[in-house]
Amino acid sequence: MRETPNFTGWHATILHRPEATTERLTRQLKLLGLTVCVQWQPLGAHELPDIVLIDADQGWDDLLPWNDGKASLPVVALLGSEAPGRIAWAMQQGAGAIIAKPVATSAVYPALVMAVAIHEERAAAAKHLQHLEERVRLRPLVHAAVQKIMMARKVDEEHAYSILRNCAMQRRFPMEQVAALILAGAEPLPEAG
Repeated sequence: MRETPNFTGWHATILHRPEATTERLTRQLKLLGLTVCVQWQPLGAHELPDIVLIDADQGWDDLLPWNDGKASLPVVALLGSEAPGRIAWAMQQGAGAIIAKPVATSAVYPALVMAVAIHEERAAAAKHLQHLEERVRLRPLVHAAVQKIMMARKVDEEHAYSILRNCAMQRRFPMEQVAALILAGAEPLPEAG
């Protein structure tokens, strides 16, 4: 994230029992331009807010619609305890920032920015990992295409790989895609260079 977000128009849900903490937090969030909903029941998966603030002191596992720590939106934990178990629980819920209770109004904006930035970084890392896993899964295609080029062009493995790589670069396709096209017969075997 290159710049701090403008939260005007964002929707926030505070998962906390209504009390002085939620009143102070609601006031500050509204000053930042957010619309706020306070509830102490599980967040539905069908209507997710833009950001969620959750009571990490009393929260339970089914309070959020995910259970693998892969939050689908930025999460801020509200924490008044130093209990390691509660901190671990907040992290398992995907919290990207913590606001200590009692809430200091000056802590709200930085926590929101941190939660959003960390959520975006996690999403980008997950997308990158998925891309890399897909490439690894398709590596046998590349190997098979290299073998086919070796047999057809009577070259060694290193030269065949170089031929495949050059073909992919010329067409501006990933090597895995060119390899699949060659193996399917949709792409002629590239010439030895």
